[in-house]
Amino acid sequence: MGINVLLFGQVADITGKDILKIPVVKNTNELNQLLEKTYPALKSIKYSIAVNKKVIQENTALHNEDTVAILPPFSGG
Repeated sequence: MGINVLLFGQVADITGKDILKIPVVKNTNELNQLLEKTYPALKSIKYSIAVNKKVIQENTALHNEDTVAILPPFSGG
């Protein structure tokens, strides 16, 4: 039970992991606070959040067994 958090690129480098299992949190703001408290270096980078394969721009409710992806900035051309 909980939230599956997939970590990519620089975010995975900072955490030293590519997947986390987080007890259920209410929303993405709470998840951000938990991650930034646990891994303070995340505060210094920008990243996007996708919930169940959909990139979100605002606080989003989370439910048991949701999958959240923490995505580093994209670059390219």
